[in-house]
Amino acid sequence: MSQSSASHPTGTKGWVGYRPELKVLDCTVRDGGLMNDHNFPLEFVQAIYQADVAAGIDYFEVGYKGARRLYPSTQYGVWKCCSEDDIRRVVGEKKGATKISVMADAERTDYHTDILPRDKSVVDMYRVATYIHQIPAALEIVKDAADKGYETCLNIMAVSTVPESELDSALEVIVQSPVNALYVVDSFGTLYSEQIRNFVHRFQKFTVPTGKEIGIHTHNNLQLAFANTIEAIVLGANYVDASIGGLGRGAGNCPMELALSFLHNPKFQMRPILDALQNHVEPRREALRWGFAIPYMLTGYLNQHPKAAMAFMEGDDFRDIVKFYDQALDA
Repeated sequence: MSQSSASHPTGTKGWVGYRPELKVLDCTVRDGGLMNDHNFPLEFVQAIYQADVAAGIDYFEVGYKGARRLYPSTQYGVWKCCSEDDIRRVVGEKKGATKISVMADAERTDYHTDILPRDKSVVDMYRVATYIHQIPAALEIVKDAADKGYETCLNIMAVSTVPESELDSALEVIVQSPVNALYVVDSFGTLYSEQIRNFVHRFQKFTVPTGKEIGIHTHNNLQLAFANTIEAIVLGANYVDASIGGLGRGAGNCPMELALSFLHNPKFQMRPILDALQNHVEPRREALRWGFAIPYMLTGYLNQHPKAAMAFMEGDDFRDIVKFYDQALDA
């Protein structure tokens, strides 16, 4: 049996997920870096990139383009402010078919100087992360990156906290920009499928008439990252974030291995992802303590940023979940 047929069994089960235009982005290194201040060794980042190339993943997100004045090298690894040289060390002399993505936080990126013209970079896409009050600054980065020749996405963070009228006003402005895709981002892992459905439909009112795509980025605080990702895909989201083993901030993201199992696209190969999971990601689980845990569940349930749970999980009493619950209620 060929690898392709072994990875994608025949039959109709799951084929609702098949859509050839759908693109998968691996955020293992970028989102996972939020658990260790982006201090992954080069060999780890190279291994994830090589796995993505072998698996046919569309985009590999290597890290952030953070302003160096804000993120001292004594604390943060190179993937917080990844330079062109750092990225080229990952890609090697021969770049694979998987495209390179970098995230830029609104108001925390010196984009005029640090985002190079496209013809001088191995980066293919910049994704701009923004809170709702930062939209004007975020759109400046989008325009700058687009003018320089890059694909662009805009990720509206903590969408679960944004009033509907304010979100509509922002979306109306965003779709007039050169951005290629807008992401529904469940930053706190607090959304249920019906809420994902409502957000996707709300975004589509603005994206469909203007030809923009929708992306989905989920967190697993309530163990719904995979289910919510499926919901968005079925509704038409064509950019899908996932990470190997779910490695990501706090409760983590939609696991790549689950996403691929749903998509049933023969261009994707499961084995390289499982190899990276077994040999590179899982050995870090004990030290990083990402993934579903009750403190992360509680912040999701309470629609709170997971930073308090992350700090609690780093302590020696991280199993005292009642203590954290009391603290969270008092926050």
